[in-house]
This record gives sequence, structure tokens and C-alpha cells, in this order.
Amino acid sequence: MLKNKIRTRSEIETYLRELKEWIAGEEEKEAEEMAAFFARRLAHYEDVHLGNWGELYGHIADFFDDGLETLLDIGCGTGLELEAVYRRFPEVRVTGIDLSPDMLARAREKYADKSFRAVEADYFLCPFPAGGFDAALSFETLHHFPGEKKGKIYEKLFDALKPGGYYIECDYVACCQEEEDLCRERLARARAKSALPEDVFLHIDTPLTLEHQTELMERAGFRVRVLHQNGGTVLFRADKADVHGREGDIA
Repeated sequence: MLKNKIRTRSEIETYLRELKEWIAGEEEKEAEEMAAFFARRLAHYEDVHLGNWGELYGHIADFFDDGLETLLDIGCGTGLELEAVYRRFPEVRVTGIDLSPDMLARAREKYADKSFRAVEADYFLCPFPAGGFDAALSFETLHHFPGEKKGKIYEKLFDALKPGGYYIECDYVACCQEEEDLCRERLARARAKSALPEDVFLHIDTPLTLEHQTELMERAGFRVRVLHQNGGTVLFRADKADVHGREGDIA
């Protein structure tokens, strides 16, 4: 049973102080391109992620409805979250999208005996079949991108789900507006200094507050619930209504 842990005011103050110190220490470093960042760390990626979110990886499938047949997993990496999904739903057909060919190669190897389709692509640009999935999932990926990108992917996910479908997101959220601003400003400085093209993703975290993250999902048409929170990690469920059209449309 996962237990919620909400930071106290004192814990937030300590966290912000440490975050500012860490950002100051990173200022002179060159920002890395996203796929290259993860390729360089592939040997340790799973150990690091399991060390941080092992309990959530183990329980993520508990939050899906019975009868799951088709799943879209964006930013799937090596598919750590899919171990629990396939354990509960051994016949589920999964489409996993990721920028990193190295991570996808590992996921293909792990799930060679499962229905796993790996797509090497930018999930912001990759087309999703309309109404093609019972559910969608993202696990610790969207905090890498600014709010305007998140809003667009939520709209794409909404359209990719069948009526009555739902989206599960586990991600890092900002503790407050100050953290959101600090991270957004850090990305702007890194982008200004970087020699990489503007359309190349930099590995700079830009989490939104829980309120802003929820607002973007709701704007895309979802009904949103927070299922679990542990410090800066929040688990959301966003449901697509059985009627067609986003909020404000005439069904």
C-alpha cells in the first residue's frame, strides 16, 4: 500500500535552498541533448530510477482498470513501468515511444515475448491513432519539457484514447511557484548559451506545480484526480469522458 507524504513548510524551505545551491553549481556546465544524456547513462539508468521510484514502478499497474487491452506508453525508456503492467495484463498490446534508440533496444530485449511495439520518435511529433488506446501512461518523462509542450501532448493523448479511456501520469512536480520559475529560468539561460539547435531538447527539468499540471490536463478535456503524492512525485489519473469533444465543445 503506497503511503502519501506531503512536504511540510519547513521541508519545502530546505528543499528550495538546496535546489538553488545545486542550480548555482550547474550554471557553468554545458546542457546536454536529451537522447545523448540518457544514452551516456544507460548502464546506471535502471538502478537510479528503481532507487528513486522502485515502489511506484512495482505498483503502477494497480491503478489501471481491469480488462486493459491496448496501452500507449510515452517516454517509455527501458520499460521499467511495464514489468508490473505485463505481470497484471500479460496479453496487453503496448506501444512504447522514446527518443533513445539504446533504451528502446533494451526494452525490446526485455519484452521480446510480449506484444510490445517500440517507436523511436519525438512523442510531441509522432502521430497517435485517434481513439486507438484503452489507456495511456507516462512515468517521469514530462518534467523534462516546458508547459506549452505539455499542453500539446495532453491534447494528443486525449484524442488517442477511446471514449471512456484514461491516462496515468507519474511525474515530478514543482513544490511551489518559486521552483517552477527557478527551473524555467534555468532552461532559458541554458538555451541561450547552448550551441545546439533550438529544436533539440536539452536535458533541463522544468516541472510545473500540481495546480498548473492539472490545469493543462483539464484544458485538454480530462477529468483529473491525484491518486498518490510523495514529496515532489505525484501520480495523476486523467479520465476521458464518454462524450466526444473537449471542455466547451458541443457533443
